[in-house]
Amino acid sequence: MGGRRCIAVSALLVLTAMGFSCADRLNKSAADDYLLVEEDTHLDGGFSSLDGMLQWAIGHSDPAKLKETTLNVQRLSPEELKQRQMEIKELEKLQMPSDAKLMTVAINDLNNLSLSLEDRRRALQELLVLVEPIENANDLHKLGGLTAVIKELNNPNPEIRIISAWILGKASQNNPFVQNQILELGVLAKLMEMAHSDFVEEATKSLYAISALIRNYPEGQDLFYMEAGDLMLQKILSNSSIDIRLHRKCVFLLSDLVEFQLDGTSNRELPFLRNQHLLKSVIGLLLSPDLDLQEKALYAVKNLLMLRSSDALVFKDVCELDLALSRMRQQLQQLILEDKFNDYAIDVENLRREVELIFRGKLDMVRTSFGTVLN
Repeated sequence: MGGRRCIAVSALLVLTAMGFSCADRLNKSAADDYLLVEEDTHLDGGFSSLDGMLQWAIGHSDPAKLKETTLNVQRLSPEELKQRQMEIKELEKLQMPSDAKLMTVAINDLNNLSLSLEDRRRALQELLVLVEPIENANDLHKLGGLTAVIKELNNPNPEIRIISAWILGKASQNNPFVQNQILELGVLAKLMEMAHSDFVEEATKSLYAISALIRNYPEGQDLFYMEAGDLMLQKILSNSSIDIRLHRKCVFLLSDLVEFQLDGTSNRELPFLRNQHLLKSVIGLLLSPDLDLQEKALYAVKNLLMLRSSDALVFKDVCELDLALSRMRQQLQQLILEDKFNDYAIDVENLRREVELIFRGKLDMVRTSFGTVLN
């Protein structure tokens, strides 16, 4: 028993030498290891016993340094050893605050109407970090966090609204459980309204949240279409003076929605195909001076053409896709001659040719069908 106690003292002395403080919040990797040791603590956090602290300390200590410190402890006088044991008992009384406790504190702050703007911002920034692990995101609603954050979307301060939208996006990313919770609270329409904000960062984070809420989630996509999501995209993409980051996010969102349709078994017609103004806006971006946006638009056009219900004649006669692809080829040929853009331009040109082949193939199918009807 005495040897075990010496090891415990040694481990904790190593932690002290490393600047370890039991009052500090655990980082994510340490917290994961800690939960494996003390499964019974659940949401309360902290070490339930000296044994738990011992196991954690040994697992996170340098073996060589631990051995050296053990030898030093063995040389301590009885009085010094007793003093060290008293220090350990004091450390044992301390508890590590769990993420759930930290989230609760931040949520309580948000619900405090008298809280200063700076403290409100701090509480939101803490939640932004805390909701990243999926377990924490899943706990957010039952702790009252979703309701508190959604209220902040109406805050008169744009920075508060920005962080709030960011939290909703991060919590719901690739998480159907949280996607459903947030959508049931009726927040999608508000986020779509914020996507038209004059504050670029607010519009950007709102689009991020919208994308996260409906990505790979059919119920969310249905709601997006019901809220006239195609008109939201059209308004942003047809505005040539708007920040290019918003164009990129909208094109990516549209392409992602169409790709989900291509990968699924649904035969429904997407509202994008009925909105010729939206289609024309997307094809117009093929000639954008921003190469990244140009490539994203090309991927979106490719996905749209691959839909069985897409009308090749609309792409030709209304949107003038053939002319846009021809002009794009001329631009890319110039870029291929430049060393700086050579590799990139070649890749995009290969994609452009692929899109052109798909487009001409659909046109040939229409002409063949039209000829059959005439005969």
